[in-house]
Amino acid sequence: MAVSVVFCIIAGVICRLALFQTDLPIWLETKNEVVTPITAWERVEEGLALKKSMVSPYTGDVFHEVQPINSLIHLILFLKELSDFRTFLVLLKTIFTYSRLKSTPKMLHLDVKKYSVNVEDVLLKSKDLRSLPLIVVAVHVFNPYSISICLAKSTAVLSNLSIFIFIIRNIYKLDNLLLTTLFIAVSTYQSFYPFIFCLPVASYFYHVSFHSAAIIKHYIPSFGLFLFWFMLLLGISYSIEGSWTFLYSTYGFILNVPDLSPNVGVFWYFFTEMFEHFRVFFICIFQINSVIYSIPLAVKLKRSPVFFLYMMIFITSIFKSYPSYGDIGLCLSLLPLWKHTFSYMRNLFVVTCMYIVCTVFAPILYHLWIYAGSANANFYFAITLAFSAAQIFLVTDLLFAFLRREYDLYHGTNHKLENGKTTQVVLE
Repeated sequence: MAVSVVFCIIAGVICRLALFQTDLPIWLETKNEVVTPITAWERVEEGLALKKSMVSPYTGDVFHEVQPINSLIHLILFLKELSDFRTFLVLLKTIFTYSRLKSTPKMLHLDVKKYSVNVEDVLLKSKDLRSLPLIVVAVHVFNPYSISICLAKSTAVLSNLSIFIFIIRNIYKLDNLLLTTLFIAVSTYQSFYPFIFCLPVASYFYHVSFHSAAIIKHYIPSFGLFLFWFMLLLGISYSIEGSWTFLYSTYGFILNVPDLSPNVGVFWYFFTEMFEHFRVFFICIFQINSVIYSIPLAVKLKRSPVFFLYMMIFITSIFKSYPSYGDIGLCLSLLPLWKHTFSYMRNLFVVTCMYIVCTVFAPILYHLWIYAGSANANFYFAITLAFSAAQIFLVTDLLFAFLRREYDLYHGTNHKLENGKTTQVVLE
């Protein structure tokens, strides 16, 4: 297993280094599906140039990263072509840790006494987890979405890296809430939306403590420590910049969506057509949409905090204001964690076809719209809307499959009516 994983990593590095020698990176750096006004490498270079000239990088409307991230990029500039390598090393450690944790009898059969009889085929076994690290690493290494953001030198690689580090701290150190909330704060500090991950983290610590205290006693410390770390990071930015103007250029830019450049989300087209006096109202509605689902999911998935976390990562990647292929690459890299639910999924083939069609046609329709002049914005919006729909279909299908398997665990796989006739369970 270890040899196969190392081979995958080496193959992934060689693949990326080989592609860097072609013209593909230059082409990808201009693609709206791959980079956004926040993650584009040319904007980072502009911010670095302004900083070298002793000018605030937030002058104008070019740079929208936080200052310490800009400094970090400056320090690792010589390794920018291998930035994705660090991401899947952390991903590898995350999956190994998760597999080892889930393989322990205490976690693997936590609720087995409550399960129905004759559900051996549905139970998750230790042998099912042995191949998990290899599958996850292979999916990430050869994922075209992950490869594309690496070649385009998108800063989404750093966002994904911070989220992976947060996940591994959450799983590996079961009692270290301090470090877990620190990495949530770092992720939020860079891309804002991860603040909602405090909910699944609090649920996770409540779960691994075997309900030793009231759940509210886990939520309060989680949010309190997160706010402490986040305010500390904002203070660092203030000390570097000397003013609070960076807030509007970073988080204000994410929340207010002033740049309506086309991307794979739905914000840009909707607010292009929006009357100005309705703008604030619908911005609030759209932004709330990215976090509001955490409330019902927190109730429904209270016994499955890791899956709850994955759901929130997926949902925020769909409904954030400036999504890119880097966000869906992150979600697809972690998707094999739930391969034991794939047999319950109903739309996997349709979703796969939608992903392929949208990925192929998005740059074509953009070219026809902007360069050839033989199409209009509606064509490109149609393909981005279909891409968002594919993601929604996938996340809802996965949620259904997870809950459907959970139902079988507690009620058995042989479902019959009172008269003894075999029946089928459907979602209402």
